[in-house]
Formats: sequence, C-alpha cells, structure tokens
Amino acid sequence: MNQSNQLELHHAIKIDPDKCRACTHCLKVCPTEAIRIRNGKATIIPGRCVDCGECHRACPYQAFHVEQDDLSRIFDYKYRVALFPAVLVSQFPENISEEQIYSVLKQIGFTHTCEVEQPISVLIDSIKDFAQNEYDSEKPIISSFCPATVRLVQVKYPALTDHLVLRNAPHDLAAWYVRMRLAEEGIDPSDAGIFYITPCAAKIAAVKSPVGEKKSIVDGIINMSEIYNRVMSKATGANGAFHTCDCRHEISREGILWSLPEGEKAAFEGKSLSVDGMHNVIRILERLEDGDLPDIDFLELRACEEGCAGGIMMTGNRFLTADRQHKRAETFPKAQSSAGMEELAEKLRIAPVQPRPMVHLDTDMEKAFEKMQKARSIMCHLPGIDCGACGAPSCLALAEDMVRHEARMTDCIFVQQLWQKEGKISADKAFRNLEKKWGENRFDVDCSKRGAKNDNSPGLMNEEEDANLY
Repeated sequence: MNQSNQLELHHAIKIDPDKCRACTHCLKVCPTEAIRIRNGKATIIPGRCVDCGECHRACPYQAFHVEQDDLSRIFDYKYRVALFPAVLVSQFPENISEEQIYSVLKQIGFTHTCEVEQPISVLIDSIKDFAQNEYDSEKPIISSFCPATVRLVQVKYPALTDHLVLRNAPHDLAAWYVRMRLAEEGIDPSDAGIFYITPCAAKIAAVKSPVGEKKSIVDGIINMSEIYNRVMSKATGANGAFHTCDCRHEISREGILWSLPEGEKAAFEGKSLSVDGMHNVIRILERLEDGDLPDIDFLELRACEEGCAGGIMMTGNRFLTADRQHKRAETFPKAQSSAGMEELAEKLRIAPVQPRPMVHLDTDMEKAFEKMQKARSIMCHLPGIDCGACGAPSCLALAEDMVRHEARMTDCIFVQQLWQKEGKISADKAFRNLEKKWGENRFDVDCSKRGAKNDNSPGLMNEEEDANLY
C-alpha cells in the first residue's frame, strides 16, 4: 500500500449530529485526542482516529454508531460464507446451543459458516517463524491481532511500527482457508462472498483499508449486534440437526481462546505480557517507547477489556462471555500441526506497516518547532485544568489548535472571564463565543436533559427545591 493510501484510511465510527448533545464524554476518553466540539456537536479528526470505539462506549446519547454493509448484500453471491470469531457463540446464554446459532445463520441466508480462529496452528507457526527468522530489531515484537492497537501504534507511536508482527489476523487466515476449501469443491471464487461478523469497529476499518496489503480478501462486514438480535429472536425454534458447520473439525482449544486475554500469549515461549484495555495498552506502549520495558519478548495487546469479548458490537456481558468461552474451549482438542498448509501460511505475510503519525503542527520541521514554541507560550496563559469547556480535550490540545488557526484564545472560558474583567471583551461578545462553540440554545433552561427534573431519576430535586435556586 502506498503512502497516500496509508494516510487516507477508512473509518467505521460515525456521529449522528441529531443525537449529539456535546456532553464531552467522548472528548475525555479518546486516547488520541481525535475529538473536538464545534458548533455544539462532536466532530472526529480523521487523521487521529484509530476506530477503537471508546467514544461509542462512553456516549450516553448513543450519538456514535458503527457502519456496516447491508446484510442483503450477501445475496449478491451464489455461495455466502459467514466468518465469525468464537466470541459470537460465547456471548449467548447457555440455553441457546451452538447448533442453534449455526442454524440461524443458515436461516439468515448463509450457505457456509466458519469460525475465524481455525486452523489457528498455521498462524501460530507463522508468527514463530517471523520471530525466529525474519525479525531482526530490538524486542519485543507486538501482536498485530488487534487492529485498533495496530492503528494506535501507527498514529501515536510511529517509531514502534517496526515491532509489529507482519502477519495477517485470524479473519484473513479463515477467509483464505475457506477460499481454498471452496476451490476444492469446484466453486468459482467469483460466486462466493465472504462476510465477517465483527465484534468491533476497528476490524471494519481493517477490512475496508487493510494495513500491509492492498485489498482484504473479505467481501463485507456485518456488525455482531445485528446478528445477535436475529439469533435471539429465531434461536428458540431453530433445529441444528441439519445445519452444522462444515469447518468445525479444524477448531482447537487454542483457537477458541485466541481472542481473549492471554490466548495469544499462551502459544509462545519466552517472556510475554498480555495487556487489555486501551488505557493500559497506552501505558505499556509509552514505557516501550521510553525504553523502559526490558527483557520482554512478546506483547499481546488488546484495545478492549477482556479482548474481543469486550468489543463495542458485543451485546453479552464481557465477563460472562469470556467465562463461557473458557469452558467451551475445554471441549475441543489442542491445535494440530500445520504441516501440509504451507500455501495457506504464505498468504499470511503482509508488507511492513507504515507509520501514520498524527498531523503535527507543520510538515516543515523548522516551522513545526516554531509552532511548538508558540504553543508552549500560549500554555502560559491557559489554566492547565483540562476541563474540556473549550471544546478540546486538554489545554495543550487547545494551544496546538490555536497555532494551527483552528481555535482562539477566547475559546477558553477562564481566559474569557479574565478578559471581561480587564475590559478586553464585552459580556455580549463572550456569550456569543460560548453559543458559537456549544450551540445557540445550549444555555436555555431545558428540563428534558439527562438528570433534569423531568428525567424522574432518583435523587433529583423536586419543584420546590428547584425554585429555591433562583
């Protein structure tokens, strides 16, 4: 993939402006400071976004949504393959059997079903080969399984891209595996469509604009939440006796556990760390960048807590899902040798991952240094409390926005108050500035907002107590 494509990556996280109330929850949790408040609405800076979904998880108004391909697209193909991770099965309660889930997938219209973690032995051996025979930089190597983590490294820690394992993720492995199986059956590749049922937004972005290759072998993406709802509504009457998966003989214990914390780590010798949760991942990467992570051979990093069991498109509780997945894994055998699958292993190789650093102050190093000094000077006048009332996630982010001419000093309400006191700005002008940032009617009395008296939530003031405020 060329550099221009690297800089124009697809993003799956979208904002519904009609639902957004600019509550700043998303602003505070974004790990790359990719969100700003403009004209009373949250906006995403594409060059900073890694599609981790933390904004989606934090929003109380459900203003963030994750795009997907229309499910009816599967009928563009004669043969329709559903690829899905083991967490799809594990998130359902025990009274819904594995066979019922597979059966409903067939009822929906899929002709073939396949869990992506099979045959995982090919990927395990391929990663070991990479570590032993291809990687020649400083340890540790970083797993490339989680696409949000890969993008985080590209965007926020570009100097660490050389540490990434240059192998495809299990969904690509499974897609190639299915293609090979279909070819053995004499099925024309153009007649078969492969659709991945995803637990997160980052995997959508990874399929739409893959890292290290020009085009994904996967033809479409379906959000797991939609499939979950369909299975729940149809599973009771589903009979799985006929609708069994033609790939399940390749499922292994290691494969089922792969997407959970320590699932990947368990397959490798040496000193390894398993880290889940975006902010924990960031702390580890910062230590690695500072050279403060000695004697570690392998880093398994998952942006979501409990790995894919905690993906934003998952409906089931992540802890219950992980527990069921561990129990399910015990019913399957250990992974077998990957001997005889050399052709499949070769498909897993990807090109070196290119850095995609966040847009800096300027592409010219000399000008960037001058702007950095200017931002530091601006910081002298800002309060440094990172309240977010300016529409930026931190005072430093506001200062950097200012030197890029994307914000003004009066966006800071504390500076604005000081300037009013000093007579540098009128009260009317100050209020208009606030309206421009947060919306014209934002400061009107509104009892329908969350936590207001019409919300009828416990602990709110009654009308008499409310009147005493005025």
